[in-house]
Amino acid sequence: MTDPMKAVVLTRFGGVDAFELRDVPVPQVGPRQVRVRIHATAVNPLDVQIRRGDYPDQVPLPAITGHDVSGVVEEIGSHVREFRVGDAVYYTPRIFGGPGSYAEQHVVDVDLVGRKPENLSHLEAASLTLVGGTVWEALVTRAQLTVGETILVHGGSGGVGTIAIQVARAIGARVITTARAGEHELVRSLGADEAIDYSSADYVDAVDAMTHGKGVDVVLDTIGGDALTRSPLTLADSGRVVSVVDIAQPQNLIEAWGRNAAYHFVFTRQNRGKLDALTALVERGLVKPVLGATLPLARVGEAHELLENRRSYALRGKIAIDVAGETVALPLRAA
Repeated sequence: MTDPMKAVVLTRFGGVDAFELRDVPVPQVGPRQVRVRIHATAVNPLDVQIRRGDYPDQVPLPAITGHDVSGVVEEIGSHVREFRVGDAVYYTPRIFGGPGSYAEQHVVDVDLVGRKPENLSHLEAASLTLVGGTVWEALVTRAQLTVGETILVHGGSGGVGTIAIQVARAIGARVITTARAGEHELVRSLGADEAIDYSSADYVDAVDAMTHGKGVDVVLDTIGGDALTRSPLTLADSGRVVSVVDIAQPQNLIEAWGRNAAYHFVFTRQNRGKLDALTALVERGLVKPVLGATLPLARVGEAHELLENRRSYALRGKIAIDVAGETVALPLRAA
């Protein structure tokens, strides 16, 4: 009989105290599945929404949540030929499709799994899977961003934004992003051509000036609210708006219609193809995750609190969970 594993279990919907560290059974491996020893995972806004109770019908309690895995294959199913025991892999567990990644081990369908980039640590790789797949679907599959186009990335210093800037730059686009003044050095180092301090300037006016009235070809919204509602005001003709957040208020579709705009709302579906494409960019040195904080598995609740209060901590990039060790690296609270 296999020894139990440690997992952080969501016992009820609510605050960050709804998590409990427990011993749970290790899942059995099916014919087309692999069992992975998790070295690192990460936290995402989706995890916060699930914990709060935004998706009660899709997440029966108690539940192991979490949507990022980087680790090593420990067991393969009888019909798996793509991987061997000992391979380093990374992936996003199937969303709303079973146990997540806040655990020491995970069993996953092999078609979701990619080989971990050789030049990333497990902490970095775990910080890339969900956001990287989301960015790839948003910019490549949906917006079809191309060389020479201009993109506005809302929230360039966040987990999605930091990857989006780098992918857009790798595609060959001109990148404008919104970020606080103190984050401009970071976003420029990632490849942003221009940055707008949204706390002191109107981004619509700023984009108009930066593009000499032409507007941008693509807007990637990672924030929602007014950032999404006013985005069509920045678009060039036949521009595209891609949002990865919930639609909390009516949208300005009159302005969008007048620009022949297309809207795309992304709730990403993961597969190995997206991961392999990202791995190619990572191993060429074109994309590298930004880690803003690291905590051990037992402190997932604190990681959620950090994510929900990222502005108070001036948090940049992703919050990773070191499942294999006790690494702690917290951001300083902003003044």
